[in-house]
Amino acid sequence: MCLKSKKKGLSAEEKRTRMMEIFFETKDVFQLKDLEKIAPKEKGITAMSVKEVLQSLVDDGMVDCERIGTSNYYWAFPSKALHARKRKLEVLESQLSEGSQKHASLQKSIEKAKIGRCETLKAK
Repeated sequence: MCLKSKKKGLSAEEKRTRMMEIFFETKDVFQLKDLEKIAPKEKGITAMSVKEVLQSLVDDGMVDCERIGTSNYYWAFPSKALHARKRKLEVLESQLSEGSQKHASLQKSIEKAKIGRCETLKAK
């Protein structure tokens, strides 16, 4: 009795990660047809899904795309990803700081509002 193993396909996030690895490892510029040849061989991404994965990365700003003449060129360098993460971290830290300040001011407002009020006891 032979058991056939079903090969599980890659998730969209795994495909995106592997596609980014191609760019980061080679530090090169590619056309779509180049990526459709490289991705299946090196990273196991089916050729049919390369365009969709690549477009999602471009839409998210992780991969740059430029039309030169009649061709589209795609690239992504590790330094750009690092700078994007640093900018995102700065934005999140400033939002956290603003949220903390707002929380503190609201707590003070609550304390001020409590002064002069007597708590009512419910009679049973």
